[in-house]
Amino acid sequence: MASIRPLLDDCFLHDRDRLRHGEALAILRERIAPVAERENVALGDAHARILAQSVSAPQNVPLFDNSAVDGYAFRHADHAAATDGLLPLSARIAAGHAPDAPLAPGSVARIFTGAVMPDGADTVAMQEDCEATERGGRTFVRIPPGLKPGANRRRAGEDLAAGDVLVRSGARLRPQDIAAIASTGTDRVEVFRRLRVALVSSGDELRRPGVPLPIGGVYDSNHFLLSGLVAASGVEITDLGILPDRADTVRDALTAAATDHDVIVTTGGASRGEEDHLVGAIDALGSRHMWQLAIKPGRPMNFGHIGTCVTLGLPGNPVAAMVCGLLYVLPVLSALGGGAFFEPVRYQIPAAFSVPKKKPDRREFYRGSLDRDASGRTVVRKFARDGSGLITSLREADGLIEIPEEVTAVTEGQPVDFISFGDYGLAAR
Repeated sequence: MASIRPLLDDCFLHDRDRLRHGEALAILRERIAPVAERENVALGDAHARILAQSVSAPQNVPLFDNSAVDGYAFRHADHAAATDGLLPLSARIAAGHAPDAPLAPGSVARIFTGAVMPDGADTVAMQEDCEATERGGRTFVRIPPGLKPGANRRRAGEDLAAGDVLVRSGARLRPQDIAAIASTGTDRVEVFRRLRVALVSSGDELRRPGVPLPIGGVYDSNHFLLSGLVAASGVEITDLGILPDRADTVRDALTAAATDHDVIVTTGGASRGEEDHLVGAIDALGSRHMWQLAIKPGRPMNFGHIGTCVTLGLPGNPVAAMVCGLLYVLPVLSALGGGAFFEPVRYQIPAAFSVPKKKPDRREFYRGSLDRDASGRTVVRKFARDGSGLITSLREADGLIEIPEEVTAVTEGQPVDFISFGDYGLAAR
């Protein structure tokens, strides 16, 4: 079992009431370390798992020189000396079968894609460029001029040399990574155990879809939003349902969940209202390291722990929940699970909007969609409304427009940072 570094058991202390985005990320990076044990799995079960031990090529890939096309293999020097480019056919080599003998001097071998190059041959001509003819009961092949030595030949070790590192520890295995590992003959890999994540919704007003809403009721869309985001991290999810606004019930549920989960992700109940009990429960059962961020949307985001279980508390508004889920929850899950603390790429794209006045000392994340202006230049448009309950804005967006704390206005045409949802593995619109 891998050793687990406990979270620092101290409550946070900061000079300002709210943490900046960069400070919040620094706290998360500092306090998060992998908690998952390792396990050995079959390659077919390794998709999206985080690699716990680097994989190196045990042998060359490809293992032998082979043909990249269907055609004719020959020695380039023989072709240069041939009359009219004609060389006699002396062998046939199919993929999966070793040549019977070295290539006869001054001849060609019929060869197929992936077949082993015979000793003595160094070049392959594509079959559609060649012409076969019969002379005196023998088959001759006219090889076209102009081929360079080594054309259409794949060298042994051309893709990977024995000992090359294919995939390093901490990488989340993609289909192309698994294909590369499979090409070496490796059938099992060492990965980190999947994190056990409990999802909790909070609030008397919430109902799951499929039941009638009472007066003042709201359907719990956040559970489905967050379960989809979290599932992409390759974790095991436990749905703890909707907790009522009762302090004892909330405390009991968190206590039980912390005993057999690595992470508890909550949504709603993150503020300090009389009916918000999640923060108080975490304070009573463990410690908080982060609360109240200087961002919009997502201010009441919190991070703490109960024992060795990490707690991540998200706002109840859907847009704020998704923004915090992307910016904070997914990087934490990656790091806890043995991967890197994910930081998305920021693309500088001209703004096709303006913001006459923005509050200083607060980082804001607008929902943005990519478009082209009249000149064909790529620009980013801001969703017209900023409400943090507008799920439509998430559906119509391609990503987030990030406006730093020091910026107090945005003018049309000004380059702004754009974070693509695609960086988080979310499909485009």
